Amino acid sequence: MFLKVFIFCCNLLIPLMLIIFGWVMQKHPPKNINSIYGYRTSMSMKNQDTWDFAHKACGKLWWKIGWIMLIFSAVVQLLFFNSDRNMIGILSAILCTVQCIILIGTIFPVEKALKKNFNPDGSRK
Repeated sequence: MFLKVFIFCCNLLIPLMLIIFGWVMQKHPPKNINSIYGYRTSMSMKNQDTWDFAHKACGKLWWKIGWIMLIFSAVVQLLFFNSDRNMIGILSAILCTVQCIILIGTIFPVEKALKKNFNPDGSRK
């Protein structure tokens, strides 16, 4: 029973981190462009305006997607909570893989929003 609860909680870590970091990126983004932390792509690091825009856009997206993934992951796990260990292991691997793909996939809409609002040199359109 302990193992099932532990795995249940572990499978909610990625969605919870998206919710937390999404909120932080929106409300308290890194003040200056840096190469250590934050949403760091070549377009987001063009200037302070693109940096701030990228963090706000990514933060909103992560916050929304985090809640969706949290609810979906919890429901799926509850449906299989009484399954055997092998099934729970397979389900956990699938959930983690899908969550990671979605997390990486958030780069595309943020970059699209940057390209829509900024010229290649970083000036606003």
